[in-house]
Amino acid sequence: MLKLNNIEVVYSDVILVLRGVSLQVDAGQIVALLGANGAGKTTTLKAISGLLHTELGEVTRGSIEWAGARIDHHQPEDIVQKGIIQVIEGRRLFSHLTVEENLIVGGIGRENGSNIKRDLEMAYHYFPRLRALRTRVSGYLSGGEQQMVVIGRALMGHPQLMMLDEPSLGLAPLIVQEIFDNIARINREEKMAILLVEQNAVVALNIAHHGYVMENGRVVLDAPADKLRENEDIKEFYLGLTQLGARKSYRQVKHYKRRKRWLG
Repeated sequence: MLKLNNIEVVYSDVILVLRGVSLQVDAGQIVALLGANGAGKTTTLKAISGLLHTELGEVTRGSIEWAGARIDHHQPEDIVQKGIIQVIEGRRLFSHLTVEENLIVGGIGRENGSNIKRDLEMAYHYFPRLRALRTRVSGYLSGGEQQMVVIGRALMGHPQLMMLDEPSLGLAPLIVQEIFDNIARINREEKMAILLVEQNAVVALNIAHHGYVMENGRVVLDAPADKLRENEDIKEFYLGLTQLGARKSYRQVKHYKRRKRWLG
């Protein structure tokens, strides 16, 4: 379905950000892309969605394939029409519009036209709270409610692949769990592939089928999600647990040892 083949990304013809990234998302899969700030996760999503072109970025090596055809030099609007939609980090809303108006915007650009009423019912099916808030100006919603709106807006476009960038960012744990339960439900009921960028490895790996770990613009580890959950390096650095199960601070983690094991 989606395949990145050893891509490199350069910004402003000078700054090398991705250094040979390869990954794959199969139909109906949830794939988690994990890593610390600056690892290159968001740049990877923007390379796929075409938003890289709006930020003086370019895929200078390798290829991105969707359903067997290259898309790495396509414009964002063309990629959306192919069925790939990115939900950008930071809950980007039209804050002066109501919840329902924001949702409707998500269905406007579809080439085939859309049954707006039916699509709204789908969004409200997955996020029932939004039905009661449909006339509320979205700029006044809580962070969790805004996250529900932007995911619901993406659903209105009927993507085959939805890419979510840090959906847990800045949200309370109970809201995070509710949103991730709904992401898993969307995947299960709509058979929709999802590429999930997250720093919260616990919630991401609990719903993912496969995971990739990035550091410094490279993929340093990938495996099925259940194996990653049991990987000692993941437990130690991303889950904060020692081999004995005790909590461990980030300062105590031996970064060079982890790198040596992953790359050795």
